[in-house]
Amino acid sequence: MPMFRRCLFAAAAAATAAWAVPASAQQAPVKFTLDFVIQGPQAPFFLAAERGHYAKEGVNLTALDAGRGSADTVNRIASGAYDIGIGDINALIEFNAKNPGKELVAVMMYYDSGPFAIMTLRDKGIATPKDLAGKKAAAPSFDTPFRLFSLFAKATGIDPKSVAWSNVAPPLREPMLAQGQTDLISGFSFTSMLALRSLGVPESRLNVFYYRDYGVDLYSNAIIVKPEYAKANPKVVAGFVKATIKGMQETIAEPKAAIAAVKKREALLNENLEFERLMMAIGTSMITEDVKKNGLGTIRRDRMEQNIALVSEGFGLERRVTPEQVFDPSYLPPRAERSATR
Repeated sequence: MPMFRRCLFAAAAAATAAWAVPASAQQAPVKFTLDFVIQGPQAPFFLAAERGHYAKEGVNLTALDAGRGSADTVNRIASGAYDIGIGDINALIEFNAKNPGKELVAVMMYYDSGPFAIMTLRDKGIATPKDLAGKKAAAPSFDTPFRLFSLFAKATGIDPKSVAWSNVAPPLREPMLAQGQTDLISGFSFTSMLALRSLGVPESRLNVFYYRDYGVDLYSNAIIVKPEYAKANPKVVAGFVKATIKGMQETIAEPKAAIAAVKKREALLNENLEFERLMMAIGTSMITEDVKKNGLGTIRRDRMEQNIALVSEGFGLERRVTPEQVFDPSYLPPRAERSATR
C-alpha cells in the first residue's frame, strides 16, 4: 500500500478510534465501522454520538472507526472485527450469493440512491458515454461503480472491454484525472467531484455521467450486521438504527452543526468543503422521492428485486438471493419517526 494511503487511513482511524462513548457495566461494547475515511456525508453518526443518541438508546458505542471502502465493510462485519457497519449493499448482495449459510443483512438504508458516476474532463472530447470507448480509465479495484461498469456500458450501448482500466489506490484516482494521466475515473460523485475541485478542477471542466440517469438506479450504502448478532442483540441493533436516523434528521435540519461534530473528531477536516459534500449527499442520495414517501431507512421490495437482478448480472452471480436475504426492516422505528424533513 503506498505510504500516502497508509498515512491517510492511519490518521483517520486514529482520530476515530481515540474517541469512544464511556463504557457502561450494563451494556456490551459495540464496535462500528464507517465506510471510508472521515468525510461530511458521515456526519449523522458523529452528531448522534455527540448528542448522546446512541447512549440514550442503550448502545455502548466504543468504536466509531474509519473504513477502507464501502465494500470492505462487508468483510469487516463477516469476520467479526466489527459488530455494526455502514457499507455497500451491492457488495453485501454479492457476498450473500457466494456464501450461503453465512449471509449478512442490512437493517437500514443510508444512501437510498447510489452516487455512482463516471467523471471525465471536458477537454478529453468525451461528450457522451459512447465516447468512452477506446479511452483509459482509473479506479480502485474494489470501487463499486468500477465493478458495475459493465451495467453502465450495457445501458449506454458500449463494449465494456473497449475501456482500458487501471487499478489505482483511492488517493491517486482524482490526481490522475486532474493531471491528464487517465481519461476518466469512476467513483462516488460527491467524493470525486469535490476532491477534483480541491486539485483545481472546477465542475465546469467536468462531464459527469450518473449511473441512475442511464437506468442503473441502485441502492448504495446501508447499515450492516450479522443476522446472529441482530437476533442476540435486538435492542442494540434497533437502538443503533433509531439513533442513526435521529442523527440523519438533525443533520438535515442542522448541517453546519453536524459538520462541527465531525470537525471535533477530525481536526484536519476542511469544514467548507465537507459541508458542501454533505449537502450534495443529502440532496442526491439521502433524500429521494422514495424517502419522501416512505421515510428514512427503508426500501421498496420491487426496487430491491431489480437491484439484485442488476447486481447479479453485473457480478456474474450464479445464485440469486431474495430481498429478504438482503434487507430486514424489522429493526426500523415506525414510519412516523423516520420523516426526512423532521
